[in-house]
Amino acid sequence: MTFQKSACIEPMYSELPFLDRFQAAKDDGFEFVEFWSWTDKDLDAVKAAAEKAGIGISGFNGDAELSLIDPEQKDAYLAFLRRSVEAARKVGARSVTIHSNGLGEGGAVIDRYDRLSGTVKLCAMYGTLLECAKIAEESGVSMNLEPLNVTTDHAGNFLQTTRMAAEMTRLIGSPMLKVLYDVYHMQLNEGSLCDTIRAYGDQFGHIHVADAPGRHEPGTGEINYPRVLDCLEKAGYRGLVGFELIPETTTAEAVKAIMKL
Repeated sequence: MTFQKSACIEPMYSELPFLDRFQAAKDDGFEFVEFWSWTDKDLDAVKAAAEKAGIGISGFNGDAELSLIDPEQKDAYLAFLRRSVEAARKVGARSVTIHSNGLGEGGAVIDRYDRLSGTVKLCAMYGTLLECAKIAEESGVSMNLEPLNVTTDHAGNFLQTTRMAAEMTRLIGSPMLKVLYDVYHMQLNEGSLCDTIRAYGDQFGHIHVADAPGRHEPGTGEINYPRVLDCLEKAGYRGLVGFELIPETTTAEAVKAIMKL
């Protein structure tokens, strides 16, 4: 099958003004766009740009600098998440992405919480995710929990494996709370991509694609993306595939590689 494609227009199309990227992505054959933050965007202008281009918005980050694993931040986390959900509804976005740790400039982990035990972190994350699922179900905006690599981009992040994320979402059991499986991150953290997809693909709500190493377009690194996409299909995944990558040279060349898939 051919998966519907979403372009992450923060790293892609960066040669264009932000609002022009919606039409550019549509012209290149993407059905959706996504981006990282919403608080620095004019949401009315974003909605208008997407509607004018005739392109959907798959989602954006919903938790900013707050953390799922800090029990003292639970109320603040949920309050900000509700604001993110309202922003998603305003622009018509399908989902928001959530993380274990708050992320700062360049995606750096703000606090590793070395002072907290693994038990406290897990319990805090589970308890807050239960509330996240309720918000998602009430609002109709899905939430995708994303493990991140700790080798290259997000040193100190607590949620590192597909297994931990998928077991958490399975325990909670909400159709509105799933895993964002980022192939690039998980190649760096755990490898065994196809085995992992077969084991946990039923919990995937969104896919991110970039090659490793480098986080560039497919074909620039070591990941066999035709095999990975075939495995996703056989595992029953029918959602979007988001291309969250940094073009190795130009966006135009990256798009050529994407469309070959």
